[in-house]
Amino acid sequence: MAPEAHQSPPEGSPGREEAESAEPAAGSGKWRRSVRLTLPGCWGALLLACLSFTPSLLPRGGVLQGLICGITAAIGYGLGVIAAYMWRAFADREARDASRGAWRVFIVCAIVLFGLAFGFGQYWQHEIRRLMDVTDYNVLTAVACPFVAALVFWLLLLAGRGLRGLYRWLARHLRRWIGPRAAGVVGWIVVAALAWSVVSGVLLAGIVNGANEAFSLRDTETPEGVHQPTSALRSGGPGSLVPWDTLGYQGRAFTGTGPTAPEIGAFTHRPAQEPVRAYAGLATADDTETRAERAVADLRRAGGFERANLLVMTTTGSGWVDPAAVDSFEYLGDGDSATVAIQYSYLPSWLSYLVDQSKARQAGRELFDAVYDVWSKLPQDQRPRLFVAGESLGSFGGETAFSGEYDLRNRTAGTLFAGPPNFNTLFREFSDDRDAGSPEIEPVYKDGRTVRFTDDPTTGITPEDEQWNGTRVLYLMHPSDPIVWWSPKLALSEPDWIGEAPGSDVLEGMVWIPFVTFWQVTADLPFSTGVPDGHGHTYKAAYVDGWNAVMRPSGVTPQDLERLRDIIQPPEH
Repeated sequence: MAPEAHQSPPEGSPGREEAESAEPAAGSGKWRRSVRLTLPGCWGALLLACLSFTPSLLPRGGVLQGLICGITAAIGYGLGVIAAYMWRAFADREARDASRGAWRVFIVCAIVLFGLAFGFGQYWQHEIRRLMDVTDYNVLTAVACPFVAALVFWLLLLAGRGLRGLYRWLARHLRRWIGPRAAGVVGWIVVAALAWSVVSGVLLAGIVNGANEAFSLRDTETPEGVHQPTSALRSGGPGSLVPWDTLGYQGRAFTGTGPTAPEIGAFTHRPAQEPVRAYAGLATADDTETRAERAVADLRRAGGFERANLLVMTTTGSGWVDPAAVDSFEYLGDGDSATVAIQYSYLPSWLSYLVDQSKARQAGRELFDAVYDVWSKLPQDQRPRLFVAGESLGSFGGETAFSGEYDLRNRTAGTLFAGPPNFNTLFREFSDDRDAGSPEIEPVYKDGRTVRFTDDPTTGITPEDEQWNGTRVLYLMHPSDPIVWWSPKLALSEPDWIGEAPGSDVLEGMVWIPFVTFWQVTADLPFSTGVPDGHGHTYKAAYVDGWNAVMRPSGVTPQDLERLRDIIQPPEH
């Protein structure tokens, strides 16, 4: 490899390594320059590519594995280049070309190591699928994995070299007015700022705006099999203050479905009432506060404050309310219940999780405050029991109405949060301040006096030997749920939940690897609900025993709970 014959980056710049050891001789074409690689970078890429096959939380298909492998390989290449540059700086020597023998050794090692990593990766994925009873497996996508990885790696490498080229052009022109070192520093700052603005501003904003447009059109539709309520106890029904056509797709699904009084009575074997459901969509009002007021006004009109149990539900993403959560609440309350919710976004849950946190926070706070304002003014002997619930981003929004454990205990009769995101303020407080010796996947906070955690309420809720009096706050969270465990900190620091004994549906072979684990769990996020109930971010039957623990209904037997689980989540045949 001949030394470069054109302008080099200044001494000490991050582009110096590849300029000295990767650039071809003068006269070579731009394409050839773009595909030349450095040996240290290739070793770094190989190492991280192989490590990317280690297991994470959920089973991965071949295309997804290829995407993760390509991204981590590109990161490994950059780390290898930087490490070589730093070593030469300490050794005080110039870069030199790698010998043909060194390249041959690398190629042989790459074939052997990548083949072993690929084979072990297939075994680990099989074991994860076995833990979760997942039977889907596509051989073709598994074979496509290395090709997808190579494509992603090259695209990222070319993008990085494009930025390097822009830096060189900018630095060369800046040298006309300032010194070379200052030109190098200013050039890198400008290029880094430009790249960040494109990714976080133009690119992300474009994706979000495009998704918003697409899902706003869907919001005008009605789910198949759902019809406008004929009951005055539902928003959108006769006499409702919220028109049917303003409820949105998920709002119509919420008020147009649910168990009837005869269905609830068939389960309880005693007379039951028709539950109240109130909802306000984005089209109901322009701002969150007004939507909350309209929903609460409709709740009051339908007699929701005269029921025995009142549930404030913070929705996820596009306004979705998990039917399992509300249906379980209504069955266990004999139908003597009311539920209120509002929509705050058009976006699906996983995208709202990334960009709509402020909207979820505002929706959770405004809705609870509007309900509490009416509820607190009622005579104490005429108030319903006030409950709060939310799943995923809904739990984040639901938490924001409260300052801590005492506030939850003093202002509610019970709370049930499922799949809380790792950035939830109260969830992090309860988990980080957990009692010594309790694991992060099932923490014990203040001896479990108010707040408790479980991945499966049918097997008990720790600490079982301590009393759980008064208001009960329960978090449902699976060890394999990436929504619960994803955090930017995964890139550079090992969390407790990985270092401790794994949960029942997490492979023991999962270890923390810098950068690699972050991208693995990040890739798990969009597919977190694509696994059977009881794993990942899928909470269905767990709501039955969760609400039973929080509500403490009288006369409900273990046999009743078993029947209700089959109603909420019918067994597959």
